[in-house]
Amino acid sequence: MSEDTSDFELVKSFINGDEASFNKIINKYKHKIYWHARRMTGNHLDADEVVQEVLLVMYKKLKDFQFKSSLYTWIFRIVSTRSLNYLRKRSLRKIFSFDDPSTGLISSNEDVVNNLEMREKLQKIDKLLQRLTVKQREIFIMRNYNELSYEEISKLTGKSIGGLKANYFHGVNKILELLKNYEN
Repeated sequence: MSEDTSDFELVKSFINGDEASFNKIINKYKHKIYWHARRMTGNHLDADEVVQEVLLVMYKKLKDFQFKSSLYTWIFRIVSTRSLNYLRKRSLRKIFSFDDPSTGLISSNEDVVNNLEMREKLQKIDKLLQRLTVKQREIFIMRNYNELSYEEISKLTGKSIGGLKANYFHGVNKILELLKNYEN
């Protein structure tokens, strides 16, 4: 509870004009924001764009924070929404693009992970996550990487716990099936 209390104090301080409080909030959550966006979008460059958008939204909307949820929940709702919006825009750009899709292939893990073995594992996981539906991927990431309960995910997404469990179950089964085929 002390973590939420300090978050609330930082938010109140920011609302009262202390800009340094915003920086403290960002420093506290920047890695979680990045990795949630990274896992949702599938690559470093897209995640960076989402993170920049999230930071702008947070800065503009933090003064309207109503203390009805934890700051963590509020931030992850923004990251999830912005990531999903970005994915929608990206798929629309692909549909209406006249460019050769092969020209955009960039190994985004090079600047994030120096160890080749770890990079290969991350790439495999990223490829498999991208094969899930957006709903399944979002829930899988929230459960496994962000270690959120179904109740917390339900609050973040506004979806029923039963629906979340069903999407998670199908996502896990699809990953297991893909892993079998990937290793064969």
